[in-house]
Parts: sequence; C-alpha cells; structure tokens
Amino acid sequence: MADMAQKLDVLEPQLARELEERVSLATRDDTARGLFFNGVLGAVRVLDGEAAVQRCLAVAGEKKYVDFFNYPVEAYLRLAFTAAQVMGPKLGGFDAALRRMGVQATTDFLSSAAGKTLLLLASNSPKRMLGNLHSGYKAAVSYGERGVTWTGDTSGVFSMKRDFMTPAYHEGVLQAVIEAVGGKQVRVSGKKTGPLDAEYTLSWQ
Repeated sequence: MADMAQKLDVLEPQLARELEERVSLATRDDTARGLFFNGVLGAVRVLDGEAAVQRCLAVAGEKKYVDFFNYPVEAYLRLAFTAAQVMGPKLGGFDAALRRMGVQATTDFLSSAAGKTLLLLASNSPKRMLGNLHSGYKAAVSYGERGVTWTGDTSGVFSMKRDFMTPAYHEGVLQAVIEAVGGKQVRVSGKKTGPLDAEYTLSWQ
C-alpha cells in the first residue's frame, strides 16, 4: 500500500484529489472489462517502454489482464491516471493522454464481438450509433446510465450519470465512436455536472 501511494505521488495534488474522490465512490460491483486495461498498457508500452508498463501494473495491482474478465473500476482509475501522467508529456498533457485512452478503448471495444454487433446495428449512421451506445456501455462496464438528447440531425447532448472516467476520456470515446461510422469534422466537448456525472455537446458532418 505504501508503495502504491508513493507511485501515485507523481500526480499533481488536484489530480490526486480527483482520483481519490472517484475511487471513494466505487463499490465492488463497479467493474470494467480487461480489454480496456490492456489497451492502456499497450499505449504506454509503445510510447514509454516496458519499465513504464510495469510501473502502471504495480499501481493497478495485477500482473496481467484477460480481455473479457471483469476487474474493479478502482484499479482502472488508478491505472488510467498513472498512465496519463506517464504519457502526458508526449501527447500534449494529462487530458490529452486520457482522450487518447478513450479513443483506444473505443477501437478495442469495436473490434470485439459486442462492438461489431453495435457497428452492424448502426449501419454507418452516427445518430443510430449514439442512440444505441448505452447498450455498448452495458456490455463493457457494470455501472452508469447514459442517454442522448438530439438538438439537430447531426448534433446532440450525450449525458452520463455515475460514470467513473473523466470528461476528457469520454471526449475521446465519443469522437472515435462517431468517426467509426463515418462522421466527419466531429466535435465533442464535455463538462462535469456532478462528482461522477457529465454532459457532452457533440456534432459532426
């Protein structure tokens, strides 16, 4: 535990507080698939090498992850925040690194059986994809509520309640989801509306 705390000291105080706030709201029933852990570790390996991967694994508490096993979201939060601190200098900052993780998470999920089904249902329609996205999240994580309110044919507000990842992370997720079904000039802007709640204004062409 002391070793974990020492490794988390690399976070700026504000980021460390946000991490611990999010972790404190998690229960043992809040889980995420191992494929998301592996996506983060793969990105860290490419940018910073094996030593950085081992540092992230030590914080998350496991030696390896199986793609379709469920793991505590607390561990994913610690992994993601540490990895964002590690990769941030090469990607334009902490939030940019989290956004990159969101893109990676989407890429990995859409390659899975559940993701391929979601793509099939969307039929190259960003609006249909976003309308069905809540079911994709249910296949990937055990927590949260999500929905979309349309403001136009190619714009809307996507809301998330009790989701543990940050707005920057989900900006990457939503942008990648829309682009995966043909959306162009995608814009996604998230804002925190509660400890684990956020809204995302999005549009595309």
